[in-house]
Amino acid sequence: MHDNALHGNILLVLGLLFAMLLLVMLGQKLRISYPIFLVLAGLALSFVPGLPIIVINPDLIFLIFLPPLLYQAAWDTSWQDFWRWKRPIGLLAFGLVFFTSTIVAYVSRAMIPGFTLPLGFLLGGIISPPDAVAATSVLKGIKVPRRVTSILEGESLINDASSLIVFRFALAAVVSGTFSWHEAVASFVLVSGMGLVVGLAVAYGFYLIHRYLPTTPSINTLLTFLAPYVMYLLAEEFHFSGVLAVVSGGLLLSHLSHRVFDADTRLQATSVWASVGFALNGLVFILIGLELPVAVEGLGSYSLQQAITYGLIISVMVIIIRLVWMYPAAFIPRWLSPRIRATETSPGWQGTLILGWAGMRGVVSLASALSVPLLLNNGQAFPQRNLILFITFVVILVTLVFQGLTLPALIRFTGVAEQEERMPPEEQEAGIRLRLRRVALAHLAQQYAPDIENNELISALQHRMQAEAQRTGNLLEALDYDETKRRALQRYHQVLLDVLHVQREELFVLRREDVFEEEMLRHQEAQLDLDEAKISHMPH
Repeated sequence: MHDNALHGNILLVLGLLFAMLLLVMLGQKLRISYPIFLVLAGLALSFVPGLPIIVINPDLIFLIFLPPLLYQAAWDTSWQDFWRWKRPIGLLAFGLVFFTSTIVAYVSRAMIPGFTLPLGFLLGGIISPPDAVAATSVLKGIKVPRRVTSILEGESLINDASSLIVFRFALAAVVSGTFSWHEAVASFVLVSGMGLVVGLAVAYGFYLIHRYLPTTPSINTLLTFLAPYVMYLLAEEFHFSGVLAVVSGGLLLSHLSHRVFDADTRLQATSVWASVGFALNGLVFILIGLELPVAVEGLGSYSLQQAITYGLIISVMVIIIRLVWMYPAAFIPRWLSPRIRATETSPGWQGTLILGWAGMRGVVSLASALSVPLLLNNGQAFPQRNLILFITFVVILVTLVFQGLTLPALIRFTGVAEQEERMPPEEQEAGIRLRLRRVALAHLAQQYAPDIENNELISALQHRMQAEAQRTGNLLEALDYDETKRRALQRYHQVLLDVLHVQREELFVLRREDVFEEEMLRHQEAQLDLDEAKISHMPH
């Protein structure tokens, strides 16, 4: 029986993965962001007769899904951007979470019969954090100022921790029947601070392993998967914030990665993490849609119509709360501080509106709602658990689908893409390459002048770098919106890709001739892949 259940679970996971991949491809065809499309598809699948009801173990999401997803987000976050926008990030990640939780607590207590203030704070802590993956997925391919995406990414790293801390204290208040603001604030400082300490300490330990032990790219990649679980479990073992531990540790290791990882490790780890992160995110979003029967089941004394009404009212409320918070948080510090006005450009009403509208809820809210226990300590049923779960589901659905589908149109309406704060990305890329070529040429001329004279290989290296620097300089000129130069640049890319295609075909011929070893042929194929990837990332 146990083996049959195991095989059934494995088959279910594989089936969900395959369905998720097909749905993502269909969503790309329809040009709908994949989190939105997967939630809607999961919702539709939940109505299919005969499909088994999938009950998610919340520990599964918190333990298996959350640490790697948070770690990947922290790893991909720019520390410079995070620190540059620390004030708006902090106001959203802490201020807005507490503001939302408080208003939701008092409104839900007044609106829903039988709802207490601790239950209201519990619901507020559950639905207060927006989902980063949903927002960045919707924004992918749409030109928005880097400031907007940096603040959204930074907010999502921290707000999960602050909302889960609110949730934890509110849950303790419901279970015990008592609540102390003084104890809650003191515990919040302790839980957050020690979470950061644990994350940084574990990260430094992994840094020492990467740097001083004889690792390989495969070992390093596996260690990057172990790190977030060690950070999370160790922090949670001592009742500290596992989320903040993973975030702080991920940021530190990402910042130090250039000292310990070679090119092979970076290429391998990046590819593996991209695939695993995509699979985990996709599974979570399709599972959100499939949870509808669980959310509807056992509403008790509340009718489905009542529950939908409560869910819609609270959904609209959290959208309005975020919009109301955004403008004072964005502009009051500028009015009060001359230093902020001097060092930061104005966010404008457009960028502030986009940030306000990008508050889509997702995986953390669902996991928190599902983790509410079925019973209190005295054995009685946990009050309003099913209603809290249903309201959470409605808030996720409304914010993710309604806001997610309308966000691209809102961006086009505001014209926020025109307000770029730095040079366009293609100019930045070409500028960086030119700077690297020049420093390399200067180093060769200064340190290896005799070798350039006497060693043909090193002389050829200098000539190649000079040619690359010249080509990059021409590329920068071509980006000057000269149509003739742009056409020449496009033709250059076409020719390069065609040459690489011919080389790939020759590799196929070499395989059939069976003269060279397969390992050597694969190595050359990987080099062609790198060359093609380099071209595909060039501006077209």
